[in-house]
Amino acid sequence: MLGFGAALPLGPINILIVNNALKSYKAGVALGLGAMSADILYLFLILAGTTGLIHNPAILNIIGIFGSLFLLYLAYIIYKSKEKILKVQTIRVQIKNLFKIYSQGFILTLFNPMTIAFWFSITGYGSSRDLNMGFTILGLISAITLWITIMPYLVHRSKQKISQRASKYLNTISAFILFGFAIFLFTDVVFL
Repeated sequence: MLGFGAALPLGPINILIVNNALKSYKAGVALGLGAMSADILYLFLILAGTTGLIHNPAILNIIGIFGSLFLLYLAYIIYKSKEKILKVQTIRVQIKNLFKIYSQGFILTLFNPMTIAFWFSITGYGSSRDLNMGFTILGLISAITLWITIMPYLVHRSKQKISQRASKYLNTISAFILFGFAIFLFTDVVFL
């Protein structure tokens, strides 16, 4: 359940996975694997009892500002590429590009204050129960892996049904949603 709770909510990561899966199934999965790696890192920090190290408000503010700037950058990249033609055949993605996409998923999840808040709330849940570390990690990895492989597959397989005009609108909407998340995160850090 923790894995599905981390993977399913509509947020910047799922929007980026959909956007990448339209281009390449491997790209969608690579971004999801990056996000899952950050989630696993947070789970290890929680299970090791080291979450107090990043619970400092100043550190959380820095993370929030960095995360919002990174989201703005990704929104700009998606908006800039809205005119690119969506090809029916799969775009070949080179290994170095997959690593770059993986890194985007990892960094965005790692520096997303909403992800940090989610995992801090799990800290309370985990401390009130005697969780088996092995089953907890296995459950998290299994649920997120299911989501980050099946969802991009379905998006990628249905891309033939998406017209170029619809693709342009999807990219524009994705960019504005990411921009909205970035502004929300930035204002949450600066004004609260």
